[in-house]
Amino acid sequence: MVKQLLAVLILTYITLGSQNAFANKSHKILIFSKTAAFRHKSIPEGITAISMLGKENGFVVDTTSDAATFSYKKLKEYNAILFLNTTGDVLNARQQNAFQKYIQSGGGFIGVHAASDCEFGWTWYGNLVGAYFSAHPKQQMATLKVVDDKHLSTNFLPKNWKRFDEWYNYKWVYEDLHILIEIDESSYDAGPAKMGTYHPMAWYHNYDGGRAFYTALGHTNESYQEPFFLKHLLGGIKYAMGESN
Repeated sequence: MVKQLLAVLILTYITLGSQNAFANKSHKILIFSKTAAFRHKSIPEGITAISMLGKENGFVVDTTSDAATFSYKKLKEYNAILFLNTTGDVLNARQQNAFQKYIQSGGGFIGVHAASDCEFGWTWYGNLVGAYFSAHPKQQMATLKVVDDKHLSTNFLPKNWKRFDEWYNYKWVYEDLHILIEIDESSYDAGPAKMGTYHPMAWYHNYDGGRAFYTALGHTNESYQEPFFLKHLLGGIKYAMGESN
């Protein structure tokens, strides 16, 4: 009887443990900042700011620009992977497969700004991040419209949020997204690639077994000293790590 009970307990433990490869890890994220095209000067500012967010909010932050880090064995140490202004083709086929397996195993993804200007030849990644960058006008002040004020990344923001940044236009936007923030194109000069009345700037979704959050904000150095933006980014990180409150 004791042996039977022990066997049941062991089987239950194994079953529950296999449901999510990340269930029992302490909160830990990896910032990935490799660039194969334009490199944003704000990347060091972003790394410093996000590392500070980790210290203040109880999660570990590791950083790398080395794509060799992308093995499944290594990636599964993290609750979420944050692509910080990555550009161009930054992962080879083996590294892509490892990252895809990581997401399919329940991992989280955060894309910041130029994460949508990355891996244009990999449709799976485009769907994960939620859009591909097309163009941007000059940096300028604009008004953001918070369309979901219940999410961790938006529940503290004003309904109309005015700020200065580099505002992306997109080639296309993935259909199955939960939009958090849109931009009011009448509040700035969106340029010839403008998108019209539907111009999302931040969103999240469940994708292929994992969670993905993207914000188009975060081009400028000043973004990473801005309380509202940092709290917005923190909410996205928490969501990607699996927190709901």
